[in-house]
Amino acid sequence: MIHREGYKLIAGFFVLLALINAVVLYFGPPMWLLYALLILSVGFWILIIQFFRNPKRSTPINVNQVIAPADGKVVVIEEVEEPEYFKDKRKQVSIFMSPLNVHINRFPVGGTVSYVKYHPGLYLVAWHPKSSTENEHTTVVVKTDNHGEVLFRQIAGAVARRIVYYCKNGDKAVQGGEMGFIKFGSRVDIFLPLSAKVTSNLNDVVRGGETVIAEF
Repeated sequence: MIHREGYKLIAGFFVLLALINAVVLYFGPPMWLLYALLILSVGFWILIIQFFRNPKRSTPINVNQVIAPADGKVVVIEEVEEPEYFKDKRKQVSIFMSPLNVHINRFPVGGTVSYVKYHPGLYLVAWHPKSSTENEHTTVVVKTDNHGEVLFRQIAGAVARRIVYYCKNGDKAVQGGEMGFIKFGSRVDIFLPLSAKVTSNLNDVVRGGETVIAEF
């Protein structure tokens, strides 16, 4: 399945690549060049399609667990000061998404959305230490029924230039349910209470909506 965020972009690139091939064909270049351009065009279009793939996921809903909000690799596990909302120390887990990962973002816990804020910003590489606060990002906080609030951020990278989020204050958050999408390479940070036990390790590859990354 293709995610709805990709429909226009996939169609647009198809038209653009078709026009490029038609223009090159009009000038009558060598056949080897035509075949090479066609192969490159088809390959590039397939890459765009796979970026917007929307695989079905089965979320193990559990109020005592935190589920990965995105596909990718765990690149940060540390205790930090969260400056925007909590303004105190939290456990941070960061997941880096390469352009080859599924880029759908999901609620890591269930509850009620208590805070949503979009921040325009820079486009540093997603693993840069300051990307969490200085890059374009969206901060979302979910208040759980049993374990307080969990904050997570969608963070744009050097390639990603558009963050999409579907929730607003007061919405019900369903663990594993879709909350947004980031186009191309990017990262998601999750901020947990200090009492939470992180079950993932650095460099673990996780699947959004399925992999348990922490427990309360």
